[in-house]
Amino acid sequence: MEAVRTGTLVTPGATLHHEVRGSGPILLLICGGVYDAAGFAALAATLADRCTVVTYDRRGNSRSPLDGPPEPQSVEVHADDAARLLTAVGVTPEEPALVFGNSSGAVIGLELAARRPELVRTLVAHEPPLFELLPERDRWRALFQDVEDAFHKEGPGAAHQIFAAGLDGGGGDGGGGGEHAEEGQQGQDGGEAPGGLPDPEIMAMMGRMEQNAAFFIGYEAPSFSRHAPDLAAVRAAGVRVMPGLGEATGEDEPYARATRLVAERLGAEIAPFPGDHGGFGTDPAAFGAALRKALATG
Repeated sequence: MEAVRTGTLVTPGATLHHEVRGSGPILLLICGGVYDAAGFAALAATLADRCTVVTYDRRGNSRSPLDGPPEPQSVEVHADDAARLLTAVGVTPEEPALVFGNSSGAVIGLELAARRPELVRTLVAHEPPLFELLPERDRWRALFQDVEDAFHKEGPGAAHQIFAAGLDGGGGDGGGGGEHAEEGQQGQDGGEAPGGLPDPEIMAMMGRMEQNAAFFIGYEAPSFSRHAPDLAAVRAAGVRVMPGLGEATGEDEPYARATRLVAERLGAEIAPFPGDHGGFGTDPAAFGAALRKALATG
């Protein structure tokens, strides 16, 4: 089994937990939703024979605490975190990184490519929930305003209920990918220890995800939902972007439609992936093979 090197990186306002596996070109995996680096463990293991795979807990989640109290999150700040992490692990303009982002991690990846294109050789943006690109953006704005209001008035439980009901009425889940990641982790080989007991690492991650859920619904989902990426800047910078779409994802899902719009505006080909929004967890071997192909072809 590939050794995992762990570390922390102090950034303005937070301290980031990160993990490094393997050797070769640097590949950064950016989480979406409420999961953390452990959600990418199986996928990273399939890639570490050819890449130096870097995973991390995004600020405010799990083992990456904020310096102060929770506050609304900014895609731009999260993209700056990714840039600082890339620099810390040795990425330079002469040797830029490969980057994969799932869900809101894909949104962060697109912002990273716009802000720091010299650090990114290829970005695979898997199903970014870019509600601002969709023709019914006003409905999404109203939904997330209701989510934010409910969070501050009634708490995370009420906010999650509004969030889930609104997404069900808009073509499916669409938001953070955390629920899908949880299902994927439970379905992976190694999900149970000998004797049928749950794997301790997976159980630890599930506990962290439960804590992350309140942060996500109150401080990330509303602000991230209002973000519109500068796709013209990405295209002008010449970063190679491969929008990724799950073969089992419904074509009318909001993140599926957003993925197609990103591809159209960037003049990019969509890379097919197995599974749905959380396919990296349900079949990491097949997903890893598809990711290798997307990173190698344009």
